[in-house]
Amino acid sequence: MFLERFYPGEWIDSTYDIPWEDWYCRGFRGVIFDIDNTLVEHDAPANARACELFARLRGLGFATCLLSNNREPRVASFAEVVGGSAYIYKAGKPGIKNYKKAMRLMHTDKGTTLFVGDQLFTDVYGANRAGIYSILVKPINPREEIQIILKRYPEKLILHFYQKKILTER
Repeated sequence: MFLERFYPGEWIDSTYDIPWEDWYCRGFRGVIFDIDNTLVEHDAPANARACELFARLRGLGFATCLLSNNREPRVASFAEVVGGSAYIYKAGKPGIKNYKKAMRLMHTDKGTTLFVGDQLFTDVYGANRAGIYSILVKPINPREEIQIILKRYPEKLILHFYQKKILTER
């Protein structure tokens, strides 16, 4: 089905609700993150919660990489504040080139890498195209730029069919 290319591996409320220890036990060793509305509100700096998450992930043994379509100053400063995560700016999501580059930076592969983001058409679609398990999270803040708001309408339709598929598989 055409829409399935946009379906996440999982859909949960928040990045901060992901059971990281479980994923580590399942053999995952790297996490690629979107930043805006995934880790913090759009254009917000890294906060204590994000810093604690990255420290926790490092403590578990995860490598991390920020993958953002934003410019370098935004992404580099966020990476520095959370403790020195690898990062890729102007990533061109949903193109797969930089998803692959992120895995190289973390020394992981498709089978050991997770992707976490809040948008289907850039984040999840790109991860799926790259063969990476994708986790969709709900946006932290519903206030967004107009181009993102316009994408949320077709996302709602796709997520309706995604939920329907999940319910029929149970």
